[in-house]
Amino acid sequence: MKIEIIAVGSELLTPFFQDTNSLYLTERLNDLGLDVSWKTVVGDDRQDLAISLRTALSRSDLLLVMGGLGPTEDDLTREVCAEVLGRKLVFDETVFLKIEERFRRRGRTMPASNTKQAFVIENADVLENQNGTAPGMWLTAGGVQVALLPGPPREIRPMFEEAVWPRLELLHKGAMVRQILKITGLTESDVESRISGLYPDQKKLRLTVLASPGQIELHLSAFTRSDSEEAERAVERLARDLRARLGDNVFSASGEDLETVVGRRLRTRKQTLATAESCSGGLLAERITKIPGSSEYYLEGFITYGDRAKNSRLGVSWDVLNTFGAVSSETAEAMAAGCREITGADYALAITGIAGPSGATLEKPVGLVYTALAREGGVEVQKNLFLGKREQVKFQSSQRGLDMLRRALLESEKAEPERNGG
Repeated sequence: MKIEIIAVGSELLTPFFQDTNSLYLTERLNDLGLDVSWKTVVGDDRQDLAISLRTALSRSDLLLVMGGLGPTEDDLTREVCAEVLGRKLVFDETVFLKIEERFRRRGRTMPASNTKQAFVIENADVLENQNGTAPGMWLTAGGVQVALLPGPPREIRPMFEEAVWPRLELLHKGAMVRQILKITGLTESDVESRISGLYPDQKKLRLTVLASPGQIELHLSAFTRSDSEEAERAVERLARDLRARLGDNVFSASGEDLETVVGRRLRTRKQTLATAESCSGGLLAERITKIPGSSEYYLEGFITYGDRAKNSRLGVSWDVLNTFGAVSSETAEAMAAGCREITGADYALAITGIAGPSGATLEKPVGLVYTALAREGGVEVQKNLFLGKREQVKFQSSQRGLDMLRRALLESEKAEPERNGG
């Protein structure tokens, strides 16, 4: 089955808005074992929209069009689709009364412009919108199944689940089993070399590698028309083989973020954490505290951006700062040690570096970051050279710090049976 998604809206062709609806629709289609062949974004232009619709109808079996069903003059999906299909727009009094009632419940009179939303394409099934005024439509044209859906996420998602999903289940019975392995501490080429030979040669079992700064994801999926347990076993076997090759570099087998994994380990061990940040500007603390319940293990954080703050808040000596500089192994070590001593935390993470684009020298380029972890027994410092723009360097800095802590927690957990005679 060839499937196409068309997102309608001139705002989606600017740098200020992103089409997130197609990601959601693709995920739900994949749950049925359906792959999307094309995605198109088109502006609110009658001619361009007509071209996109005609092209999609000529090559697709299922077409999902979202957006352009509103009450304004530039909402053209309804009209252009009817024109392309050679069908009339028919006034639906039931739809009109529901729109009118929606305004009445809010104590408002329905504007005349909303009347256009009560016109539906001839021979189309109306898809009720419980969260807005724009009804959706489902129709068949020349063997192509077409769904017209509203653009706002709070409207399209409930409509898809309630009105489109059941129709798709009848069209295509099946299920997709998925698993995501998340990795840090390795480059994409490192991962590729380690998992060489494990790529499945079956069409129903897939492995996809997605790389981003500081993290690599392995997406495993298996499609089944009948035996979901067998598909689950196939995915689990592949995941087990991949983890055997990648070892402790895999930090999650269920799609969790690194901060979630670290937080759970700290909570289980009843241990605490504090942070001291310079170039990351509080990003590390933000990632840690976005986890509900993080107050159980996270004590406090310092954003010591300037040298004076590093000295007065964390006790980094002026001798260290003047001799080695703010971006140095020695300063990172002193920041972590001072943070742990001041807060009494079991662990303290520190980050100092050059996020760019300015502030670099030949000896200290953009992307040079020192991450440090203080714990009982001493301080570990890592020198890092991260690539990318400012925000990417900041994220990678926080990722490396969290990974240092994760590996330290793993090390402690592995050592405990030995200390206990196990």
